[in-house]
Amino acid sequence: MSTIKNISRRSFVRSIGLASGGLILACNTSVFSDKEKAPENLIDFNPNLFVQLNSDGSLILVASRSEMGNGVRTSLPSVIADEMDADWTRVSIKQAVGDKKYGDQNTDGSRSIRYLYEPMRKMGAMARAMLISAAAQKWQVPEEECSAENHFILHTSGKKIGFGDLVHIAKTLEIPAEDTLTFKNPKDFKYIGKHLRSIDVEEYANGSAVFGLDKRLPNMKFAAIARCPVTFGSVKSFDKTATLKIAGVIDVIEIPRIERPFGALGGIAVVATNTWAAFKGRDALKIEWDFGDNQVYDSDEYMKQITENVHKQGKVSKDVGNVNRAFNGADKIVESTFQLPHLAHAPMEVPNAVAWVQGDTCEVWAPTQEPQASRTEVVEYLQTDREKVTVNVTFLGGGFGRKSKPDYVVEAVAISKAINAPAQVVWSREDDIRHGYYHTVSAQYLKASLNKNGNVTGWLHRFALPSIVSTFSPGVDYAAGFEIGSASNVPFELENMKVEVGQAPAHVRIGWLRSVINIPHGFSLNVFADELAIAANEDPLEFRLKLIGKDRIEETQDPIKYNTARLKNVLKIAAKNAEWGKELPKGHAYGLAVHYSFYSYVASIVEVSVVNNKVQVHNVFTAIDCGTVVNRDTVKSQMEGSAVFGISLAFYGKITAKNGAIQQGNYSDYQMARIHQAPKVHVEIVDSDENPTGVGEPGVPVIAPAIINAIYQVTGKRYHNLPLSDHGLV
Repeated sequence: MSTIKNISRRSFVRSIGLASGGLILACNTSVFSDKEKAPENLIDFNPNLFVQLNSDGSLILVASRSEMGNGVRTSLPSVIADEMDADWTRVSIKQAVGDKKYGDQNTDGSRSIRYLYEPMRKMGAMARAMLISAAAQKWQVPEEECSAENHFILHTSGKKIGFGDLVHIAKTLEIPAEDTLTFKNPKDFKYIGKHLRSIDVEEYANGSAVFGLDKRLPNMKFAAIARCPVTFGSVKSFDKTATLKIAGVIDVIEIPRIERPFGALGGIAVVATNTWAAFKGRDALKIEWDFGDNQVYDSDEYMKQITENVHKQGKVSKDVGNVNRAFNGADKIVESTFQLPHLAHAPMEVPNAVAWVQGDTCEVWAPTQEPQASRTEVVEYLQTDREKVTVNVTFLGGGFGRKSKPDYVVEAVAISKAINAPAQVVWSREDDIRHGYYHTVSAQYLKASLNKNGNVTGWLHRFALPSIVSTFSPGVDYAAGFEIGSASNVPFELENMKVEVGQAPAHVRIGWLRSVINIPHGFSLNVFADELAIAANEDPLEFRLKLIGKDRIEETQDPIKYNTARLKNVLKIAAKNAEWGKELPKGHAYGLAVHYSFYSYVASIVEVSVVNNKVQVHNVFTAIDCGTVVNRDTVKSQMEGSAVFGISLAFYGKITAKNGAIQQGNYSDYQMARIHQAPKVHVEIVDSDENPTGVGEPGVPVIAPAIINAIYQVTGKRYHNLPLSDHGLV
């Protein structure tokens, strides 16, 4: 590694502000670890943490977020490459370890592009500016006469020089001040807003991509853990005699419950020379459990309880106008109660992690959405210094929010420490379904009044659900502020509105699942709006546009305000593409839903048939306005995936508990939509120069309610609780 010019700290470090804090650019920080040196024949140029240009012209860009099918390892680096005017064929990607120097690395909440688009542009612009300065210095010409194009710096005289040939000069330059940077005109973008194939597609196709389950180390052992069937239960006693007789089993270790939100649930770990032996050894354990107080949890009884709670006054979170007066003067009153169950993430790749604890140091390899949280949990468990813990991020075989919770990483660390060898913890599918962080169960009650013209004059929304906050602060039994937002911030023009929250204590670990609170609220709001259209004897599309009302910018609890014109626009586009109102085959019908979430606007028109009381989804027409688009392929893929994800939740999604234990355990009783159930998904992306907004999650909330609304058009039956399999419809 070549030395870097010693310059003042003020020139040496520039800070790009983010909503989450700051992203520090340091020109002498290498993307290579001490154990992994750069090739000796290359001169290295690091204008910042995310960019390394070598003298042969190869360009290494660092991906700080986790790749789980979201395309982030392509999208974010492509922004840097575009601003540099680099040749994408000469780019390779280096995955960042978990470290606060990379800024916020939490690949969750549809935030990657939203948070990092502008910082990535700045990094590319910085690198381009330094290369232009280097070329101007070499040629002894003004910088204004130089420009970048496809991995070269050009001079107005016709001279050009490759990026790599400028490394020896550029590496001596100071980082340009942020306020001196110039940016490309969007009309000149080569990659941003275009269709860009995933940079990892070949590794996916040839099997060389390393997912968490693929990681191997010399002398690595494998572990499976028996956990209490009842969440928060513990071990009374155990007998390992039969387990130790199984070929391949090495040891049996008790792991205590760790009282941290992302700590281990505890249990008995079986360590073996292979995964199969570890699982068989676990099956042979004889364990007496202390189920604890949570043994009383019965999901059916719990649903009755929270449903009762939404039928009585709750905590008022929003009160505008006079709802009671509107109800008393109504021409019609419409009321509905909605019930939605717990959901599990069930990603194709189960939770797993490799850890190697050596003294007070530890290295981890894991499919994690949040490497810094993983690092924090490991540091706390080992009571060591943060600098002594390294968390390497592998590819993720799906995440959906589950892998932002690193309990499985802590388990691997605990076992490695106990056996003094590298260890891989592997969850079975049953472990994944029965011991996860579940999407919240919910009950909702909506009541609205209509006048003689079919206009909504009053709106009451009560809901009760165990809060995600309960995972961090046990005892919290009401929804938190961010869980109220999508009910309080409904984009309807309502003069009289009240939102109330009912009590709902948590009995399982509650966590983020793709689209989070927008799943229950997006469902109830869109189904109820359809019911109001029927009550008003109006077309659901026209009624919805009327309910959204005039074009306006609405204040929300978030720093970004929503724009009703953009919301109506996606609804109109989806309807136009579906040819809303056209005659469909007998037994077929359209249903619609539109929702604002993660600062994006999404509408879907779903074509459904009901034949012999069985539902089939044939077409989904989706329109999304997510501001500036980085990679159109990724946006389209996310909308397609959201459609299938939403169908799975609508058809099958249901987690239940009896005597405190989760009853589902595999894809046989927690089903996913199969290939023959996948519809044709038609996606239109709205062109926009607004700031980028979320993509990975906002396509989900509209699918289930659109299906329910379409079923009504065919059968005249309205379903307020899911999944449809409970009604014999799939």
